[in-house]
Amino acid sequence: MTAWLLRALALGGLAVVLRVLLGFAMGYIPTYGVWLRLLCLVVLVGAAVAWGVRDGRADRHEHPNPEHGADLTIRWLQTAVVAGVGSGLVSWLLDFLPKVDLGDGGLLFEATAASSFIVLLVFVPGLVGVAVGRRLGSRDNERSAGGVTPALGSPA
Repeated sequence: MTAWLLRALALGGLAVVLRVLLGFAMGYIPTYGVWLRLLCLVVLVGAAVAWGVRDGRADRHEHPNPEHGADLTIRWLQTAVVAGVGSGLVSWLLDFLPKVDLGDGGLLFEATAASSFIVLLVFVPGLVGVAVGRRLGSRDNERSAGGVTPALGSPA
């Protein structure tokens, strides 16, 4: 399984699970809706950032020279699009089940607005995590090299 597909399935699945849990919670304790939505948002964004940090750190350890790193932007863009569209379509299908209330959004809403929101919630934090991870990976490389960093133009 490719790296971006694994991320897309995990983060898209997490988005669906959080929406279903939020739907159940809103039925039982609607007065805490703002806090529950915020908690779901923090969990999804936190998962994307954590995975991005892991990717960025691993890439910096593999490619110590910043000019020769992997293109993680496309990996995270593919991840975000598949996670967003997939979670929107799965949420639309789950909304047909009895006792599962996900807001009664139609197919057009789930395939466009809800999907694009999940795309942004995965893509932007994922890239922030990659940047932080690369920075942390560079610091790790500096420590292991004894504080000497290779010049940008020299082969590493």
